[in-house]
Amino acid sequence: MKSMIDDYSFGRIKVNGRIYTSDIMIIDGRVVDSWWRKAGHRVEFDDIEEILAARPEVLVLGQGKPGLMKVSDGLRKELQKNKIRLIEENTPQAVQTFNRLDAEGCRVCAGFHLTC
Repeated sequence: MKSMIDDYSFGRIKVNGRIYTSDIMIIDGRVVDSWWRKAGHRVEFDDIEEILAARPEVLVLGQGKPGLMKVSDGLRKELQKNKIRLIEENTPQAVQTFNRLDAEGCRVCAGFHLTC
């Protein structure tokens, strides 16, 4: 099966043949580009409401190449309450994890920070 995410390098991600140069979310196989968070390197509930509405089994968050983006404690608790497994990894690893879970048929959504 072909991977949904074709390639990632610092500041650039290629999904289904299309190149994005700003942070993205993937929700039910659909790319939401220009994903901005209110607090920049902190992911809060409001930043991923659309993902939460999709009710995935797993949320993969690519924290940037060096891994500076973090999940707030409040969001972490909300994910646990909704039984959504959270995987936080540096973006290169998160891309691989997302592709693997997607290929396995898991209901997975993701948010990818492309730079720091």
